[in-house]
Amino acid sequence: MKKKQKKMLQEDNKVAKPKLPEETEKRKIKPKKVVLLVLFAILALAILIAIGIAIIGLIQNPTNTFIVENGTLSLEENAVGYVLRDETVVQGQNYKNGMEKLKTEGEKVAKGEPIFRYYTSGEEELKKKIAELDSKLQEALSNQKDLLPNDTKSIEREIDAKLDELYQVNDIQKIREYKKDINSYITKRAKMVGELSPSGSYIRSLIDKRNEYATELNSGSEYISAPQSGIVSYRIDGLEEVLSAKTQDFSYLSIETLENLNLKTGQIIATSEEAGKIINNFKCYIAIPLSSENAKEATVGDNVMLRLASSKEVEATIEYIAKEGESQLIVFSVEEQVEELINYRKISVDVVWWSYSGLKIPNSAIVYENDLAYVVRNRLGYLDKLLVKIKKQNEKYALVTSYEPQELKELGISYSSTKKISLYDEILIHPDTSKIFE
Repeated sequence: MKKKQKKMLQEDNKVAKPKLPEETEKRKIKPKKVVLLVLFAILALAILIAIGIAIIGLIQNPTNTFIVENGTLSLEENAVGYVLRDETVVQGQNYKNGMEKLKTEGEKVAKGEPIFRYYTSGEEELKKKIAELDSKLQEALSNQKDLLPNDTKSIEREIDAKLDELYQVNDIQKIREYKKDINSYITKRAKMVGELSPSGSYIRSLIDKRNEYATELNSGSEYISAPQSGIVSYRIDGLEEVLSAKTQDFSYLSIETLENLNLKTGQIIATSEEAGKIINNFKCYIAIPLSSENAKEATVGDNVMLRLASSKEVEATIEYIAKEGESQLIVFSVEEQVEELINYRKISVDVVWWSYSGLKIPNSAIVYENDLAYVVRNRLGYLDKLLVKIKKQNEKYALVTSYEPQELKELGISYSSTKKISLYDEILIHPDTSKIFE
């Protein structure tokens, strides 16, 4: 009996045992987590889809707006040109003796001015003897420091000044000039000291001997002077008469003649040690074979721009045109950067047929209606249709402006109702005309 009652009591306790709060909370949390995870997955998927659509849209149409900016458009073509010059080669009889350049490459000279000289026979030996005498003079003068300090002071200052200048130059011709001046001052000082010093007879004898050698040196030299004013150059290539511009008659030229010269583009002409030449520094010419439509439409007297290899642009005028089959041989005259072209005979050049500046927009922003060009401006979501006048256009861009009142009147359009395009306007690319023009 007692065992039965005890068993019943245990079953009652088991049934009546309350649930713990933690267990109840765990059962409530599990369904919520599942819902949140599902929602998060849906949201992430939606974001990925949106990003994918945006990327595809950017690939198909990188941007749907463009900010109007100032820009430049040009029409140009690359070509090779042959430099023609008015130049005269000068050469003396003693060119085998070697030469001393009295004027530097590219230096301007007047007619009759000495530009170089040929060495005399035995010049090296004479120079050596003069150098030895100069050393003896310097030694003799160093022992006469107290003689005529006031008279020699100015000469010494001149010598010091020339020495200072000598240390600051790199041009070989300038260095030679400074050395010549310094030797002249030293000789002058030596004469002043030699006239009054106890050892004057010795110093005078050295000076006399030096003058004797100098006279012999100079009398045997052959000096070459400029036959006309211009620029001095020692770059001789043997084509001075072949590619001549002396008479400005270019009928002797042909594309075949130029190509048969087998010149390398951009090659620098070698310097000669036997001759020089004088070049007209006011003008040179560039002969360019061309076959483009712009070249075929060109006429004598047209002005264009030529861009040189240095990226400098120079104004050029068409002086001569010869048609050869499908090509044109055009000769341009140039009055700028003539000195820069001295080094070359065949160059790479860009012919810039035209170049304009203005408000620059892409062609893809332009729509046409009744043969008139429009763009669509976006201002804070409000769209305006703007009439524009195309000034110049290439494959990608156009330069545009607004019409003048008189032009609008001729088109039958009211000036007061016309809105103008401006710098920094935001315009649409590939505007949807079905939505905009209603």
